[in-house]
Amino acid sequence: MVRQAASFAGALLILVAYVGQQWGWMDSRKAPYNILNTIGSGILAYIAFHPFQVGFVVLEVTWALVSAYALVKPVHRN
Repeated sequence: MVRQAASFAGALLILVAYVGQQWGWMDSRKAPYNILNTIGSGILAYIAFHPFQVGFVVLEVTWALVSAYALVKPVHRN
């Protein structure tokens, strides 16, 4: 039951970021969007490791790493 709740929470975080960006109240270049994606995909990646599901692990670990990189990469201003 705890794994299901954690899985739901992770998916919800990603979906809030996605819907927010699609509806224009969240900027995909800003920290809140990437924080939601990093935490959500990190939770789902952890769930995917137990039991190991290779496709799900690849997707979620990549998603988490890309989102985390977006949080720490240098900002280029014109």
